[in-house]
Amino acid sequence: MVTQFLSINSKINNINQINYTSKEGITDLPVMESFYTIQGEGYYQGSAAYFIRLGGCDVGCVWCDVKDSWDASKHPQLNIDTIVSDATAEVNGNTLADSVNNVIAVITGGEPLMHNLNHLTTALKLKGFRTNIETSGSSTLSGSWDWICLSPKKFKAPLPEVIPFANELKVVIFNQSDFAWAETYAAQVSESCKLYLQPEWDKASVVTPLIIDYIKANPKWELSLQLHKYINVP
Repeated sequence: MVTQFLSINSKINNINQINYTSKEGITDLPVMESFYTIQGEGYYQGSAAYFIRLGGCDVGCVWCDVKDSWDASKHPQLNIDTIVSDATAEVNGNTLADSVNNVIAVITGGEPLMHNLNHLTTALKLKGFRTNIETSGSSTLSGSWDWICLSPKKFKAPLPEVIPFANELKVVIFNQSDFAWAETYAAQVSESCKLYLQPEWDKASVVTPLIIDYIKANPKWELSLQLHKYINVP
């Protein structure tokens, strides 16, 4: 197993800057798609965001809306320098600017932590991106992150050592029993972690009213909607 060394700025209560180094690194990653849009979910909803969706997932949610991402071998292996240069160019409108200003780079999947993300996040930060990840937490944490969105799944539980580093806990609600399940993880994250409940898209008409009632009774939670699907952007 790769030995990782964790450096945490203890003065930051919400642990919003985590740095990992590894003896092993990778220079290529399977990329299903990448695009510049706005973040449609959670804490950064409405913010400009460049998404990098990596192939590979061993969680297998039955309601997953990107099942094509599961098999990493179906997606091209791209060099990290190419991934980052493409991101920089698209955010800058293909001008000659060599860096970005205050734009989030969201690494998602699939399950992105199936890959070592040290080199990718370092390269993104050097270009001025703020690095965010959306993960189930089911694989070992790697990378240097400004924001970690933990979205635990019943199909494969998050690793206990990942949970305390979440800046945001986002639980997809599929049925009534998911509320109690969400509370088990709310009890494990840091006190400053933002808490979100999000309706599963295909059951939104049924579960959204339940979520609203639950939040009214438990106001530590907030509602996350998949805004991008309502306004028809990626």
